[in-house]
Amino acid sequence: MAEGAARVLDGLGYRNLHLRVGQGRLGWPEAAPFEAIIVTAAAHTLPPALSEQLALGGRMIVPIDGRAYPQRLMLFAKDANGRLTERMVLPVAFVPLVGEGIGEDGD
Repeated sequence: MAEGAARVLDGLGYRNLHLRVGQGRLGWPEAAPFEAIIVTAAAHTLPPALSEQLALGGRMIVPIDGRAYPQRLMLFAKDANGRLTERMVLPVAFVPLVGEGIGEDGD
């Protein structure tokens, strides 16, 4: 799938992209920090690794499924002091973020 995406993006003229296949909840620590992160699978809570990889002043959009409520698309922002704020954007329905043996979402 990643190879197909790379071909399509290249065909569209996008050259300044890096694609990576891996465990999404772990992020990409070697390339961090990121000014923006988009998560396209629902987590029960904000994955700590992604929060750590968000740059000061950065923003991250994540679908959150707290089990007790429907999924919500959440916007997280990290201020200049490293504090995160969050705001619910809208209700959504995404596939779950999974991973073997990694916290409660790894079921």
